Amino acid sequence: MMFDLTRRDLAINGLAGLAAASLPHSAGMAQAPTPRVVDLSLVDPQLRAAAREAAPITTMLSALSTATLPSVRAAGGKVSAFEAGVPVDRRSIPGGRSAPDVVIYVINARAGTARPAILHTHGGGFVVGTAANDVPRLQAMAAALDCVIVTVDYRLAPEVGYQGAIEDNYAGLRWLFANAALLGADPQRIAVMGESAGGGHAALLALAARDRGEFRLAFQLLVYPMLDDRTGSSRPVPATVGQIIWTPAANRFGWGAFLGQTPGTAKVPAAAVPARVRDLSGLPPAFICVGALDLFVEEDMEYARRLIGVGVPTELLVVPGAFHGFDNGSPDARVVKQFNDAKLNALRRIWATGIA
Repeated sequence: MMFDLTRRDLAINGLAGLAAASLPHSAGMAQAPTPRVVDLSLVDPQLRAAAREAAPITTMLSALSTATLPSVRAAGGKVSAFEAGVPVDRRSIPGGRSAPDVVIYVINARAGTARPAILHTHGGGFVVGTAANDVPRLQAMAAALDCVIVTVDYRLAPEVGYQGAIEDNYAGLRWLFANAALLGADPQRIAVMGESAGGGHAALLALAARDRGEFRLAFQLLVYPMLDDRTGSSRPVPATVGQIIWTPAANRFGWGAFLGQTPGTAKVPAAAVPARVRDLSGLPPAFICVGALDLFVEEDMEYARRLIGVGVPTELLVVPGAFHGFDNGSPDARVVKQFNDAKLNALRRIWATGIA
């Protein structure tokens, strides 16, 4: 099976259905907000249609608040049917450190084998999204790579702060290692992966695994990861980035909810923010990929630079003319196909040779 996203919708990082929700009288909203003006000349020509379609969701996410969050979550709650042919098992596993049980989805398990495995964490700005939203896409990926994927339905902010979400994801990682034989997973070839906020969570998992010393990860695949609370708060961003899907305003709300305090200040705990961790040595090899118009482009490049500086094998891919979540809206675009191929090939290389 070829790994090629065919869903032409706005299922961006667990935010499925939000475009419709931003229209008049949808999800309890009486009036549609005014769409933001975007300079489409900066966008790759094959991505411009998706950028136009993303205007309502961009406007809605820019207006995120504690008051609007319930309706945003409700709008994004629709889950696509899982694909036939790639098994999916929904499980409830013990949480960590007196936390409640955690729901996970196990994709493409097959006992009696020793295949690579991925612990996946979904996106959604720390405040929206579910693991189930990503299952169809992950089924295609698991089939293309002949691997096992476990995706974690971690608790969201602001109801649960960063400590609880990190422990939920770590519980998923612990369960994956403990049940590797049952799943047909090779414990020497387990990677962490996530997109956007899920990429931030994957980076936090890699840091937690290093610091706790219980598990050795083979790789971290960080897809336009959300790594630094200072972006768009205490650190202004160029006018060319963060115009589409995830904006500085959305970023400030997401990080504030996750941290339980104002982002960008000196009081923010480094344990919650990968970019604030001083020592990045000893982490697993990394592949970081992001669009040049993504709000996260500068923080992602800086994180890659720091990893390289301490000897962590790291590959960085920056896609010209690409915005946040661009790979979900234009499956036939050349840059999307190249982006998806690059992610798969990075995993194949590390699993085959141990070299990123």
